[in-house]
Amino acid sequence: MTASEQEARIQRAALAIENACGKAEIGIVLGSGLGDYYQALKAPQQISYADIPGFPRSTVPGHAGIWYTGYIAGKRVCMMRGRFHGYEGYDYADVVLPIRAMKRLGVETLLLTNAAGGVNTSFEPGDLMAITDYINFTGKNPLIGENLDNYGPRFPDMSRAYDKVLVNTAISCGKKLGLQLKSGVYAQMNGPSFETPAEIRMLRTLGADAVGMSTVPETIVARHMGMKVLGISCITNMAAGILPQPLSHSEVIETGERVKHQFSALMNEIVTAI
Repeated sequence: MTASEQEARIQRAALAIENACGKAEIGIVLGSGLGDYYQALKAPQQISYADIPGFPRSTVPGHAGIWYTGYIAGKRVCMMRGRFHGYEGYDYADVVLPIRAMKRLGVETLLLTNAAGGVNTSFEPGDLMAITDYINFTGKNPLIGENLDNYGPRFPDMSRAYDKVLVNTAISCGKKLGLQLKSGVYAQMNGPSFETPAEIRMLRTLGADAVGMSTVPETIVARHMGMKVLGISCITNMAAGILPQPLSHSEVIETGERVKHQFSALMNEIVTAI
């Protein structure tokens, strides 16, 4: 797909969203088990991904496939209740299409959330972690191919992928709520299989604190377009080899359900403080 074809596709998607829901200044992507946060929106409008031209379908349990726009703390906020992943068979141009559309809708600050496995052995299931940096183990990059010059430079800087002011804001908001927000490095693997114990030992040695199967391509594209990005991981399980039990997606959903009130309170404080 050429750059002009990609831009036309982004424009069609953004126009459909704008006609149904309007524009926004803050964008939020809700990860596995965290989708109920859309209920925080006031006067929400919505559109199904199936009604957005060019949008893939979300196939993962816990990802409803609905775009919402409304108000939180008087600010226009759009939310993706479900995201797309490379392991679903989608090209990265599909995975990041919603983030490109957000930019056209006026979004300047992006809050990315995900469910992640705890690699740092001091973490516990239910912890929330502000992402300070990422390691991309997918071997892929959403910017490969013809550059979209109208959106960003050929070689974008990633030395501050996650905005330090937003990270500090998140930590302060956590303290205000009596919540000890963790911070650390997020590693993305391709999935969909969970990692092996050997892979987790490698990730820990290389400096990762949490591991998951999303978020990095969205971060790269957002930074390519000059958005400020904050990432929040919900540590839904300890990664392979740390505890004796096997891993399952149902555990991810169950932990997300358990911490949803803490998560919602934190997100409300962050959006208010932005």
